[in-house]
Amino acid sequence: MANVLIIDDDTEMCLMLADLITSISHHAKYVHTLAEGLDLAISGTFDVIFLDVRMPDGNGLEILHRIRTVRFPPEVIIITGAGDPDGAEIAVRNGAWDYLRKPLSPKKIILPLKRVLQYRDGIKDIRKPPVLLWREGIIGESPRIKACLTTLAQAAHTDVSVLITGETGTGKELFARAIHHNSARAKGRFVVVDCAVLPETLTESALFGYEKGAFTGSDGPKEGLIRRAHGGTLFLDEIGELPPNLQKTFLRVLQERCFRPVGSNKEIKSDFRLVAATNRIPEKMVRSGMFREDLLYRLRGISIELPSLRDRITDMKDLVVYLTGRIFDRHGLEPKGYSPDFIRILSSYDWPGNIRELVHTLEAALSEAYYEPILFPKHLPEHIRIKMARSAITPPHRPDLTDLTDPAEKKHLQKEIPLFKEYRKNILSTAESSYLKDLMAATRGNIKQACVLSGLGRTRLYTLMKKHGID
Repeated sequence: MANVLIIDDDTEMCLMLADLITSISHHAKYVHTLAEGLDLAISGTFDVIFLDVRMPDGNGLEILHRIRTVRFPPEVIIITGAGDPDGAEIAVRNGAWDYLRKPLSPKKIILPLKRVLQYRDGIKDIRKPPVLLWREGIIGESPRIKACLTTLAQAAHTDVSVLITGETGTGKELFARAIHHNSARAKGRFVVVDCAVLPETLTESALFGYEKGAFTGSDGPKEGLIRRAHGGTLFLDEIGELPPNLQKTFLRVLQERCFRPVGSNKEIKSDFRLVAATNRIPEKMVRSGMFREDLLYRLRGISIELPSLRDRITDMKDLVVYLTGRIFDRHGLEPKGYSPDFIRILSSYDWPGNIRELVHTLEAALSEAYYEPILFPKHLPEHIRIKMARSAITPPHRPDLTDLTDPAEKKHLQKEIPLFKEYRKNILSTAESSYLKDLMAATRGNIKQACVLSGLGRTRLYTLMKKHGID
């Protein structure tokens, strides 16, 4: 008998689902708020959760990542009367089993429920050995990073091609190296090809190598990068910059694992594992005709989408400690302390350049505080301090609505639609406060348990509690 939790504010829907679930010999419980539902979901006593999206106290999709952090997380089936493609994508990315639109027929409910329970029965008895990952430089324990590390571990156990996406500066090469070092190919070479800086006229010779006399100046044969990766991993950084004329050629290389050096009549084999990365959106490149769709399919055996720094801000303290430690060692500096305001400012900034920008910022701050024992916000670069000061004082710019020809539409928009930044800030603040209250209630104020349950560091937890006035 399975335990099923229903989180929905519609009483009739809850009763219908509960009756249907009990009719097939399973136990059902329902609640009408996200706060109650999350408290039960992370208790570890449920196998399946039916989760509504629009709830009185928030969006159901926003608690998915919290549900997935428990040791043996329940499978989540999203149910919604206002489904949309973006919501479905968010659900899948956060580990939802299925995404169902209301109204729901018994067949729509029972079939996915049976499938998910069959799946859980199959994995309950599997005793997976603990995964010890080589993760040099990959810092953080936020839910988004943990999810990426889980996929990394899966990728390391296979030879399937991997496509890593994410904004510039999010650490795509670090993840590529970690895949290599955790794989059976760790003793082979890790060969990096930066497609963005390859001269178009020399790309073929760089990748495939060449024979003596293949072109002017080729005094002898030279091994190409693909051959150098034999027995190891070939990392194609910024794959979106690969010239169109080479994409078809490279597609065949991936299919056959063989190629012909420039000026040669013989094909050479190379047993390499491919990892590619791009800061662009692959599907958008395909739609615009900049990238071959069939090549994308070959590259994307396993996908890892790295979060931006602003989406994993709970890792800030750990990142600062690790990165400043490296800077201290490199320059022979004595370790310095950090004021709470220093970490707070870093956590409030939006980091358009992600971790790469954070590294440069910390280097600048340490240079500014060279002889001082503690880092304060005054040591941060001026542009960051100015931006944070302006955001604290200047009201957000309201778009001009004078170009709307319909007066009724203009009046409605001005009255009903808040600025996105204001709306998002209020929602996040409310969600944070609600979460922390539930966390303290669940752990009865035990900070150690709260840190384990939430994944937050002690300092970060205290900072958030102080921010929301929680004792």
